[in-house]
Amino acid sequence: MKAIVDDKIPYIRPFIQNLVDEVLFLPGAKITAEDVRDADILIVRTRTLCNRSLLEGSRVRFIATATIGYDHLDTGYLEQAGIKWTNCPGCNASSVEQYIHSVLLLLKEKKGLDLKNATIGVVGVGHVGSRVARMAKDLGMRVLLNDPPRADKGEQDFVDLETIARECDVITFHTPLIREGKYATFHLANENFLFSLKRTPYLINSSRGEVVDTASLLASLSAGKLKDAVIDTWEYEPNISRELMSVAFLATPHIAGYSADGKANATRMSLEALCRFFGMEADLTILPPEGPSDYDPTRDSEWLKASPEKFEWFRGNYPLRREI
Repeated sequence: MKAIVDDKIPYIRPFIQNLVDEVLFLPGAKITAEDVRDADILIVRTRTLCNRSLLEGSRVRFIATATIGYDHLDTGYLEQAGIKWTNCPGCNASSVEQYIHSVLLLLKEKKGLDLKNATIGVVGVGHVGSRVARMAKDLGMRVLLNDPPRADKGEQDFVDLETIARECDVITFHTPLIREGKYATFHLANENFLFSLKRTPYLINSSRGEVVDTASLLASLSAGKLKDAVIDTWEYEPNISRELMSVAFLATPHIAGYSADGKANATRMSLEALCRFFGMEADLTILPPEGPSDYDPTRDSEWLKASPEKFEWFRGNYPLRREI
């Protein structure tokens, strides 16, 4: 069997080389239809669009994305073509929690946010949002949760976006990107939402860039509807809004989930799914190297603001931190 693997997926090389006959490591954004034509397996990240254009006529049977999000996979086409796909739900939840925790402490230190008397709205309460909510409660914050799919299943303790807009001092987004349908999240934070904010909150986006409408966010910042913004995920990556970057309190290059632990989880989960699909057995114990666990996103923001043209380079060469 032959595998094509994104060359920025850490810790995967010795394991995949023992599982397949041939493996080719390529930059995710440059994987072509010609590359995959004779491959059986793809292991990718968000920069590889896995759709009909890439896959039609190939012999690919299995795709793993070593990420939580999978909006870069055309799942309808994959199912139609009989291609098994898998993602890694929750793989970097602790890392994003660490990022948001650090951001909240910086808002307290630099902006004077009184955490114990502040209300945070968590929009999207899956693996990541649930951890963020627990952490915020531990900091003494009042926590409001918004997750319409869960609320519609009869689960309790969820509020609507109107309540989030009315009562929150911090709003943090942790939804997948869904472009259409009842639970669409594309431009969830749009002009109507942003100009309905009542408490001049801080906005944090570490979900998907397209969840927040950049033009409306800039307008709401200019109009004083928001105190400030923390942006880790951006519309049009890697060609991000320089204007938004310059005015944001923190602007980081889509690295909220970039811990050594989270990456090891994603690599292991992808390989486990591959082994299940092909009926293979392997020892997939991955031990990330030791590294610093104290984290301050200020450094990452300073890097990006100094050299925004290196957005993709920062992501691909990010020094993975350890989780606490």
